[in-house]
Amino acid sequence: MNFEYFLAKRIIDSKAYKSSVSAPIIKIGIAAIAIGIIVMMIAIATGVGLQKKIREKVVAFNGHITISNFDKNNSQESVKPIPKKQEFYPKFKNVEGIKHIQGVATKSGIIRLENDFEHVFIKGVGSDYNWEFIKEYLVAGRIPDYTNERNQDVMISQYLAKRLKFNVGSKFNAYFPKNDINKPPSIITYNVVGIYNSGFKEFDEQYVIGDIRHIIRLNKWPKETVGNFEIFIDNYNDLERKSIEVYQNTSSLLNTEAVNRRYAGIFDWINIFDNNIYGIIGIMILIAGFNMITALLVLILERTQMIGILKALGSSNWSIRKVFLYNATYLIIIGLFWGNLIGLSLLLLQKYFNIIPLNPEEYHVTSVPVYLSSFYITALNIGTFILCLIMLLIPSYIITRISPVKAIRFD
Repeated sequence: MNFEYFLAKRIIDSKAYKSSVSAPIIKIGIAAIAIGIIVMMIAIATGVGLQKKIREKVVAFNGHITISNFDKNNSQESVKPIPKKQEFYPKFKNVEGIKHIQGVATKSGIIRLENDFEHVFIKGVGSDYNWEFIKEYLVAGRIPDYTNERNQDVMISQYLAKRLKFNVGSKFNAYFPKNDINKPPSIITYNVVGIYNSGFKEFDEQYVIGDIRHIIRLNKWPKETVGNFEIFIDNYNDLERKSIEVYQNTSSLLNTEAVNRRYAGIFDWINIFDNNIYGIIGIMILIAGFNMITALLVLILERTQMIGILKALGSSNWSIRKVFLYNATYLIIIGLFWGNLIGLSLLLLQKYFNIIPLNPEEYHVTSVPVYLSSFYITALNIGTFILCLIMLLIPSYIITRISPVKAIRFD
């Protein structure tokens, strides 16, 4: 082993090697490895990052699982009240892995201005609402406080604030039509205390977050009721299983719906990213592998005389093959080093400086999100290294077919 390693190192360090015909081919092979790692790293980091970011935004406004009444109403407005007094509230003791549960209610309303109006949904929340999921999207003002008496403080999206020319401190009238068209609508004067921007247009253009007690009063519901419950779980990967467990541990009068089914179109779309990532990884590994195969073949042809001399001196085919495999291993490591250095630098720049923006109307985010994990970076490097090395075993087999006599005479 020491002999093969020493010989491979002498080949790499030799002036003839650095000025030979194979030098540019080998550089192309190294570049292919580096570019492949860069592209694969970016594909995984941005693909998974986009999936996680979009998923987090949908979950922040809806929870992982929704518990509501069975009804045929497909609108987003809460129709039938649910008593707060439930076995699963405020702690879901029968199902493990439940992080938080909160009661909410939604009501359709109209914001009326002097020259314009806007249809919105007031999402009523109470003292049990977990603001941690919304805080990162707060761009101005503060989080409303609904722990004390009923108040008119609300949070609106930056989209609505710009559209309606609202700022923190602005007041507006919201009109809530009654079932009886002959009766005038109920009016509440709200005060804007916070402005959020999730970048998710489906939510930003229609949701105003307010006090749930106003909705209970407008709907003439009993005090200790909600429109539906939102459940947050510890691990998104357990969503399907936890959704079934929650359904089995709630009343037969209540329905449960996982967020990936409620917004099936969005989740089906982001799941396609997995296929794209796998496709890119496969193509890049093949390109890098074939380039290294070409480089190794050129190197073998250039060193045919040396192979003949080594065979004439009694070296086995496998020991000579190891010389070239050690050489190729060294070149792969160089490619991986530069690929990781450049790839991680680009991803860190995007992660902390958001140099590449995105159209939120199409991608639901304002910039390319980046997800970095030591696990996938390590797995990507090890997988690329092993697969490229396995692919190089095939061209190294040519060495066994070289005749010592013909090889020594080879020019």
